[in-house]
Order: sequence, then C-alpha cells, then structure tokens
Amino acid sequence: MEALPPSLRLFYPFTPKRISVSSGTLSVVDEGSGPAIVFVHGNPSWSFLFRDAIVALRDRFRCVAVDHQGCGFSDPQPHRMRMAEHSENLGAVLDALGIEKYILVAHDWGGAIGSHRAGLEPDRVAGMVYLNTAAFPLQRMPWQIRMARVPVLGRFLMERCNAFALGAAKQGVVNPLRPAAADGLLYPWMERESRTAVSAFVEDIPWRATHPTRRTIEETDERLEGLKKKPCLLAWGMQDFCFDEKFLDEWIRRFPDAEVERYPNAGHYTFEDGGDPLIERIERFVDSVPY
Repeated sequence: MEALPPSLRLFYPFTPKRISVSSGTLSVVDEGSGPAIVFVHGNPSWSFLFRDAIVALRDRFRCVAVDHQGCGFSDPQPHRMRMAEHSENLGAVLDALGIEKYILVAHDWGGAIGSHRAGLEPDRVAGMVYLNTAAFPLQRMPWQIRMARVPVLGRFLMERCNAFALGAAKQGVVNPLRPAAADGLLYPWMERESRTAVSAFVEDIPWRATHPTRRTIEETDERLEGLKKKPCLLAWGMQDFCFDEKFLDEWIRRFPDAEVERYPNAGHYTFEDGGDPLIERIERFVDSVPY
C-alpha cells in the first residue's frame, strides 16, 4: 500500500516504523512514551482503527499498533497465514521494541491473536481491553461469514468484489461512517491484489474441529485462565452483527471480575460508534492498571 493521500493524513498523523520479522516487514505505529499499550486489530482492518485512541493516550503512554502482515502498510503475506503466525509476528515486534510489559487492547480477530501471544507470555501483560472479539472457539457464525467461506464463491466476493471489507464498513456500524473514516478503513483494500489477506483471515476462522487453527484457538482459550486475575475491561458494541452479546457473556464467564461497559448504540466497529465516551472509558481503565 502506498502512502496515505493528504486528505487522510490528518486522521492518521503517524509515521510508522518498519520492523523485520521472519516472514517479512511489518508497519508499526509507535507513539509516545511511558507504560506500553499494544493495539491489535482484526479483519478487515488495520492500525487506522485505533487512531483516536492513540492520539488521546500518547501524551502519557507508549502506544504501539501493529499492522498484521497483508494489512495496512505491512508487507503482503508470503502465503495464506495462520493465527499462530500472526501471534509470532506480534511477539517479534514486542521483542524488537523492547516492550517488557504492556496493556493489550484487542478488537475482532485481534482478540484471538493478542490473547494467544498474551497467554504464552502472561508475565508481560499488565491488563487487557477487549472490544467485540473472541479468543475461544466460536459458537455461532453469521451468514455473512458463512457466505464468505463458500469455496470459490467466497474468494471471488472478497477478492474480486471487495464485498467483505465494504460490507463490514456498512454493517459494522450503527451510525454511517464519516467519509474520512470510511476511506481510511477501506484504504488498504482498494487494489484487488491486497485483498488476499482479507480472505486468508476469513478462511482461517477455525469453525470445524479439523481446521488447522482449531487447536491454536483451543490452546488460547485454555491459557486465558492464566490471565484471569489481571485487570480487564470488556467494552462492547451491543449491535454487533457478529460478536454479539453471547460472545460478551462468554468473556464474562472467563473473566468474572472484569469491568464491563456496554454501548447500546454501537456496532462491530466499536471505536467508530463509541466515539469519545469509549475513548474516555479506556483512558480511565488504563490509568488504573498497576504496572
């Protein structure tokens, strides 16, 4: 992906670093100083999703947001990558940046990737913020994702028609996205060649027991027990077409002491619908986390 056009730079006022990992080079926003907050996005998304939170927090925190391989400004995926590979990349970035302890902020499939890494190295985690995500085997799959996983048809819709990214931008919010927000979120997927990562992420959802990533997500779920006593905020858009209230209930079951904040008028893109009240809630939480 080429540099953002001037019309979007105002909304993404960062100069990302380039960090080499075993499978390529990743683009990583690294802003501010102080205790580290690590933002992990899902699909179809990139670090642009966290722009307002980073701007709000970088005056007193070190805010790090990784573009997964194939997303944002990172290199294309060398093959159709799995969840464990993205987790390995995240760990390599943390090591390269010398981050010994951090608060995890994770959305969508970023909850699975971030939790997998956190579960492997729980001593590095000071606390977690989860927003409309899962880190355990799914109990339901919306029709939109089921359609995207239909052989041949799914890839055609996602890669040729950009249906998954366009659909998420429309159905993932309660209030229509502002033009700049929509342009920014969709910018990585303007070219057909860049959409391979979108379909790869969708196909990596381990719905069946025989899926290659199924054991990875089961291990991630098991390791959540090791994070159970850490401060946790569950901030949830209650009108999410995918990660609905049943997923929130699963998180509460695993983290009964978590702080829970429900946003009745927010959809899947919690940061877009939640706006300033969500950012302020996250600020209060991260300020309270002991390092």
